[in-house]
Amino acid sequence: MLEMYDAPPADGRVVCVDEFGPLNLQPRKGKAWRPLRSPRRLRATYNRYDGVMHMLAALDLATGKIYYRIRQRKRWYEFLGLLKALRSRWPGEKLYIVLDNFSPHKHPNVRAWAAANNVELVFLPTYGSWLNWIESEFAALRYFALNGTDHRSHGEQNAAIAAYIRWRNARATPKTGFAIESPIRTWTDYPAKAA
Repeated sequence: MLEMYDAPPADGRVVCVDEFGPLNLQPRKGKAWRPLRSPRRLRATYNRYDGVMHMLAALDLATGKIYYRIRQRKRWYEFLGLLKALRSRWPGEKLYIVLDNFSPHKHPNVRAWAAANNVELVFLPTYGSWLNWIESEFAALRYFALNGTDHRSHGEQNAAIAAYIRWRNARATPKTGFAIESPIRTWTDYPAKAA
């Protein structure tokens, strides 16, 4: 896996894919300026009358840009829709899709479509979802778009996510050298390659 990050295949594009969510409508903790002894009161959200949403996202390592869709469910059907959108974005290239072992990723219809459309599904080891590069992008998304908010509708929350993704993609740079100086490299058999 780390070899693919260090030296991307010359015959295609590496794209990291994962799901983010559930996206609930609830107050989210975050930092805010408040007068001393005047805490910010959070509304109670015991029920989910508006339901929950899920974000399916892809990180293109060649450009560093994120592509995403927000859906009500995260079944194999929605996942296949994201793959088809990625396939249409880069029609002439082979796609190496890095993903975890979530069952919709392994659905027979997904595997059959991938085999027929020059898409290779690269599954991470069990309990190795931290190796998916998009996970760090989700941490930034949570921090910059969701922390300290209390959205009252999914449309409002989705607009905040879209604004952050637009801002981030405008400043995106190619992703190279996954955790080069991190102790993570000592836990695996893959040493960091010099850039």
